[in-house]
This record gives sequence, C-alpha cells and structure tokens, in this order.
Amino acid sequence: MKTMKISLLNAAIVSALMALPAAAHQQDGTTVSTQLQTAVSEVKDITDVKANKTEAEKLAALTLKFFNESLEQNPVMATFYGVSDYNDKFNEPLSEAVIAKSKAHEQTYLAAINAIDASKLSGQDWISYHIFKSDREHAIAGYQFGSQYMPINQMYGVHTFFPMLGSGQSAQPFATVKDYENFISRTKGYVEFIDSVILYMKKGIEEGVVLPTAITEKMVPQLSAHIVKKASESVFYGPVNQLEKNEDISDDEKARLAAAYEGMITEMIVPSYQKLHDFVVEEYLPHTRATVGYSDLPNGKAWYEYKIKDNTTLPLSADEVHEFGLSEVSRILGEMKAVKQTVGFEGDLAAFFDHLRTDDKFYFESDEALIKAYTDVKTDIDARLPTLFSVFPKADYIVKAVEPYREASSAAASYMSPAPDGSRPGIFYINTRDLKAQPKFSLETLSIHEAAPGHHFQIAIQQEVEGLPLFRKFNGYTVFSEGWALYAESLGKELGMFTDPYMWYGRLNDEQLRAMRLVVDTGLHAKGWSREKAIAYMLENSSMAESDAVAEVERYISIPGQALAYKVGERHIRHLRNQATEALGEDFDIKAFHSNILTDGAMPMPILSEKMSMWIDDVKSKSQGE
Repeated sequence: MKTMKISLLNAAIVSALMALPAAAHQQDGTTVSTQLQTAVSEVKDITDVKANKTEAEKLAALTLKFFNESLEQNPVMATFYGVSDYNDKFNEPLSEAVIAKSKAHEQTYLAAINAIDASKLSGQDWISYHIFKSDREHAIAGYQFGSQYMPINQMYGVHTFFPMLGSGQSAQPFATVKDYENFISRTKGYVEFIDSVILYMKKGIEEGVVLPTAITEKMVPQLSAHIVKKASESVFYGPVNQLEKNEDISDDEKARLAAAYEGMITEMIVPSYQKLHDFVVEEYLPHTRATVGYSDLPNGKAWYEYKIKDNTTLPLSADEVHEFGLSEVSRILGEMKAVKQTVGFEGDLAAFFDHLRTDDKFYFESDEALIKAYTDVKTDIDARLPTLFSVFPKADYIVKAVEPYREASSAAASYMSPAPDGSRPGIFYINTRDLKAQPKFSLETLSIHEAAPGHHFQIAIQQEVEGLPLFRKFNGYTVFSEGWALYAESLGKELGMFTDPYMWYGRLNDEQLRAMRLVVDTGLHAKGWSREKAIAYMLENSSMAESDAVAEVERYISIPGQALAYKVGERHIRHLRNQATEALGEDFDIKAFHSNILTDGAMPMPILSEKMSMWIDDVKSKSQGE
C-alpha cells in the first residue's frame, strides 16, 4: 500500500497524486467527515498567522492555512479527503506557470515556518514544526528534476486514475443531480489535463527524459480499453447504471443525466483517450529508451538519490541500500533452507521453491475458502494482540474480496482505512482473481501486514488521534507505513504465530521479497541492471511465479525508490526498539514502545528517532524520580 504527503500539485508530483493510496478511498463513494469539512471551512478566514499569537498558535494557523490552500489547488485530492467544495474541478493542466507557482508556494511556506521560533515549541507542536519544515525542504529539492516529462506510466497516472474516479465506485459522489453535473464539469478539466500530459511528454522527448520501451508498451492496452463504440460499454457509464436505484432523482432528470453522460463519454472521454493512445503509439513509442534505470536519464544519479530519500526519508546511498539487501537475501535464504530441512523435503532449494509454486495443497480451492481462511485468522490474531499492545483502533476491519471490476489491476492484497467518522470499518481486500497467487502459507504474515497490527493499526489509529493538525492526520510516509507493517510481521512469533513451518516460510517468503527489492531497485537505477537480469535475480532467490517477478520488476522501474521503504523502515523501527531496550533495561515496556510509535501519526524517520529519544529520556526521568 502506498501513502502520500500533502503538498501542492505540480508537475513533479502529479503522478503520485493520481496514485492516491487505497487507504484514502471510500468504496461507497463517500469520504470523510464533517470534522474535516468543518475544520477546513474554519481555516478559510485565516489571513495573518503573525498577529497577537504565541509561536504554537502561529504554527497551528500556518499549517491549517497550508492544508486549506493545498485542497483548493488540488481539487481531486480534496474530493478524496471528503471536502466537496471542488468536486466539479480537475487539477490545473501542466504548465511552466503551474510549476513555478507551486514551487513559489513551497518557498513561501518554508520562509514562514522558518520565521517561527522552534525553541518555544514542545510536544506535538515541536513534532509538527519539524515535519512541516522537512516536507517543504524536500518538496523544493524535487523541482530540479524532470518528473513533469514522465507524468504517466503503466503503474499510475491520470489515464488509469480517472476511470476509477468516474466509475461510481470511488470517492467521487453520485447521489444528487449536482453530483452528476459536477463530474461532467470535472471531465472537461480532465480532457485539458490530458492535453497537457501529451505536451509534456513531447517536451520529454526533446529533453531526453522518456519512459523505457517495455513500460510504455504496457500502457497501450490501458488506453485502448476506454476507446469504446457505445457509451454503455464504458466504465464511466457506471454512475448511469446507478441512477435506476436512486429514488431521490426524478425520472425526467434521470433521462437528462443519462443523455448528458452519453455525450460526455462519446464526445469528451473517448476522443481524449483516442488522442493519447495515438500519440503514445505513433509518436512516443519510437522515442522510448531500451534502458530502464534512472541513471540513464539526465541528472539521473542525483534524481535517484532524491527518490531514495523521498521514499525512506533517510540520507542513504544506493550502494549502502544494495549491500544491505544482498546481506538480507543471503540470511533469509539460509532460514528458508532450514524450513526445507524441517519439513523433510528432499532436493535443493530451487526444487523446494518449485514444489511450493506447483503443489495444489498449498493453494485454496475456492474464493469462499480463501476469504473464510483470512476471516478466521483475523479472530485468532485479534485475541493475541493484547500481549504486545495497549492502544487499539476504535474501528474494526472486515475481510472482503476485491470487486470483479478492478481485480485485474489490483494487488494481491490491500487495505482501505475506515471512515474517520466511524461510519464504515476498515477493509482488508483479498484479490481472488488468481488463487495461485494466494498461497496458504501467506495467510498469517499477510493478515498481520495488511490488517492487524499492521496497516489497520497504523492508519486507523492515526485517523483517530485527537488534536493532530490536519496536515498530519491525513499525511503519510511510505517508509513509516510500510516499515511499520513489515515490523508488525516480525512480531508474529512473539504473538505465538508461525508455529507451522510452512507459515514461517510464508513470513520468510514475504520478507525475502522486500529484501530482494533493495537489491533489484538499486540494481536497476544505480548499477545498470537490465529488466531481464532483475527478473532472473528474483526467480533465483524466491519461490515467486515468473509473472509476479515481471510485474514486480516493472513496478520498480516505474516507481524508483518506493520498494526500498519496507525493509529500510522495518530496520529503523527495530533499531529504535533495540535502542530503547538497551537504554531502559527493566523499565522497557513493549506496549508503551508500540503506543509511542503509533499514536502521533506517520512522520519521517529522523523525526521519529528524535521523538523516541525524548520518550526514553522521559521514562528514565520518571524512573529515577521514583
């Protein structure tokens, strides 16, 4: 699962915005919360963050003003955060003026945060100050690179994001006549945005910043899927199909809206996809590159280093990450060999991997059996959690199969956060499309990672914490969320799980994937690895299917650095735990440690380290005072 920082939409981050994480999506088409809507409306009158205020009050006003302006300039993001004011607008088309405005906005707020005296802040205010400042500095550093020239790829972009939004199964509401009219207006903005995507991809050809050929080819069927002959064949017709059940809209209005949507699809959406498709096939593909790494792009070495920091929040070199990965892959292979011996398998590790890939006993026979198994293990895990945790989400979660309309493009598993107002539980989605992609031995580790105490704990608790500034409540860092979820997996044995050697293999198998990512991502983008070499490496060191290895490698090619966050984040949290254990001795409380990691929301790892050091000092002080 991916998370996203709140910042102004600019060409450098447009693709990240259009790949909003599942945690932000509400499957019933609704989103947040009157809490957010009210808080945002209150901010609109803030024009002066300096007059007659303490440093803490200045900080609160500044971050609220930034959050509100971010929603105004990111109308699509506002929809996902449950603010309906901008549901008829799409984000501004890419242009030099938009990029310059966005950069200037970041610089303005960096100057404003620097004008606040941090020495007069404490507690949550101290954390908020440093998170906000760090985010602004990092965002400004990103403008030196050419992300605007590669605004879409096979993994994310407006071309795949907008159909989800317009399907009637996402955050865009379709309950009233106004809702339907809003989306027609938003579609006009989308068409303009696509034109700017084509313009900047053309500029990318001129600048030598283009996608790899293998990645571009994967985009072609994504585009052709929306070039339909009849409006009723389009995914964008989904809201029209919903009209029949809507008792609040008159029959005359239903007929009018249906006709309007047919026109929108045939006259705006289909021609826009046709235009982008033809450009990609006829003009762009001939100029794509045979290489795959960022090191082959202009300023590519520095660009990839920025991506590493963007996803890990740490100043790590590609070489350091690569060596860490090689070490972990070797260690995990040793543990896998031990499992092979434990279960009495005769043959080498490669044969064991093949056995695990192909033997039917390791796979579920039906969708229903798969969902039931994850529902049952939820009950088992939930009963064990009080041994390591004292703070729990108020919201529960349910296990659900991925809907048929999106299962072909969805991950094997994902998590959707509960509605912040408590109206809907969290959802642990299992993709039942390919049962061979859901081995039984992944049952315990995958549930821990995606649900409890992994993503469900981290994201739901963050939403429920009272008093967090909005920019933190809805903020996220991949290294924090994925690092926590992988750390949560490592707690399995402490929770009494993984007693079956195959279940323990499942944990090792998932950890091995994250370890291989360190090697492959850096190999591709810093060491000149080819796509084929990366795929071969993953097949040699795991039991994953070739189709999965191909998909993984192409993901790393398209989203450099993101896959590093898992193991790097887990390592950092484990380091903090070891540090606290050593410093506190008998005063170390694992439940208190976990509470302190989770209850202030996601944050960059350096700030988390500072926060946990202050916690250690506080525990020591109280212990000595006694």
